[in-house]
Amino acid sequence: MKPLLAKDLPNFVKRFGNFVDAEIRSVEIISPTIMQLLIACQDTARGFNWLTLNLEFSVISDARLLEESKLSLVDMSDGISLINEDSTFAFGIGDYHNLSGIKNATSYIISSSMKYEEGPF
Repeated sequence: MKPLLAKDLPNFVKRFGNFVDAEIRSVEIISPTIMQLLIACQDTARGFNWLTLNLEFSVISDARLLEESKLSLVDMSDGISLINEDSTFAFGIGDYHNLSGIKNATSYIISSSMKYEEGPF
């Protein structure tokens, strides 16, 4: 897994088109402070080919997750928000621009660090 730095976050989100119409395949709770999300999305760096992206959030301070059985029903037309605010990474389903907005998302994760790994579709 590669660490995702705060300075690289805007280009990372842009590369995957804000994850519009992506599919969250699974959420795995590794420990009380580590979670992994598996997302199928398009990569602009690869001619919009689909790939699977594994996102790992560490040192989680807050989260609201959907049940695994409901993940396939989530409307992803607004994509995913990934922001860095006050040295904190925040993930939320939907289009949000700050940490307080993300906490209104149907599903969100707030963590101190983030890593990612690309895989085949």
